[in-house]
Amino acid sequence: MAIRTIRQAGDEILKKKSKEVENVDEKIVELVEDMIETMHKYNGVGLAAPQIGILKRIAVIDLYEEGDGPVTLINPVILKEEGTQTVDEGCLSFPNQFAKIVRPKKVIVEALDKDGKNRTIEAEGLFAQAISHEVDHLNGEVFVDKIIPGTLETYNPEEEKKDKKKKK
Repeated sequence: MAIRTIRQAGDEILKKKSKEVENVDEKIVELVEDMIETMHKYNGVGLAAPQIGILKRIAVIDLYEEGDGPVTLINPVILKEEGTQTVDEGCLSFPNQFAKIVRPKKVIVEALDKDGKNRTIEAEGLFAQAISHEVDHLNGEVFVDKIIPGTLETYNPEEEKKDKKKKK
């Protein structure tokens, strides 16, 4: 397994549509494992293959809830969306940026898992948000394209360190 480089804002690959995975083979399984390791390294909730420079319809999600472990979505298709939720959202490809976005409250998605088995997943709340966010990546869409105007904030960790030193 390997930590992959995450593509950042402005990289053209983030705006391209991903291609379907023809066959879930050892290379795809290795890619999924690298994606999970990379997502965990950078404390992400999800990661899509285009974010590491690969235009394949693969995403991984881990909400870090006990026992659930990472979820792999290969060739995901959102079958149904229900309701809406306004959420705070960020993205590993847009470090330290956060904004409010309207996402579906519930989604039903069909995808292959890393064993190549077809799965249908019903997700609500944060899980639905993460699925929607990652499927957007696979379609060449990024979260900053969908923000509620005026809600984008940039967090500067260096500035926060300086502020803490001043208060001492």
